[in-house]
Amino acid sequence: MRFRSSEWLLTAYFAYVALISPAFPLPVRFSPVLVAILVPALFFALACARYPAFDIARDWIPPALLLVAYREMDWFSALPRNFEEQLRWVQWDRAILYQGRLQRAIEALGALLPGYLELCYLLVYAVAPFVVAILYFEHRRERVNGALFLYLLGTLLAYALFPYFPSDPPRVAFGGSDTPNIGTGLRQLNLWIVGDYGIHSSVFPSAHVSSAFSAAWALFAYLPERRRIGWGVLVYAASVGLATIYGRYHYAADVAAGMAISLVPAATILLARRLRLRGLLELP
Repeated sequence: MRFRSSEWLLTAYFAYVALISPAFPLPVRFSPVLVAILVPALFFALACARYPAFDIARDWIPPALLLVAYREMDWFSALPRNFEEQLRWVQWDRAILYQGRLQRAIEALGALLPGYLELCYLLVYAVAPFVVAILYFEHRRERVNGALFLYLLGTLLAYALFPYFPSDPPRVAFGGSDTPNIGTGLRQLNLWIVGDYGIHSSVFPSAHVSSAFSAAWALFAYLPERRRIGWGVLVYAASVGLATIYGRYHYAADVAAGMAISLVPAATILLARRLRLRGLLELP
């Protein structure tokens, strides 16, 4: 009847949001507290269940609750922006896009690379289910919790910083300037998703980037016999970072911060291995 480490992590995150919410002028007062109560109650009910189906559900519910964590951050959308900071960020971006000729290089082959990058950006929403599914496919279900813990750690750390860095994506903050010269159907789909269903509290740090890289570290750690999969996800994560800058979904500063946050799960892997070797740690 124990909580899994991934469940403890989500419980701690929702408790954190409930604790900090009184310090911000939010349109909701009791919702963060209600979520912080309901989530561990759900985990407790699942842990008490004695049916195999409930045990399997515990593998898939944490990725689903990540959407709840994401939507919670939209409660912080009314916070004032620091446009001076964003002006500095966009100057760095323009140096990369134009002086560094990143935009020209991506568009050199027409719609091929822009379409690929937009696809990578779109697929970020499926990374968590992919991590669980690939471990099922490789008959390594017993490793799902550990991999989810690392993935969630990198993602939730990014979410946790959103209230302190209220900001708009560059395509919004600067009136659509610096947008790609090549439009694709996938880009229109992405713009529709982030416009109608995305949150509008912050883009710093990039949770798209931190989650993608964290997934790569998780697969390296928990599927070492199939390192090609880990390398593939690592290349994908780098593509996501590139897509966010080129598509003006994020600033390069957001991407750098997201990559840095993903190093926390990577460091956690190394620390946990040392503690396990000494018999000091056993994560449920």
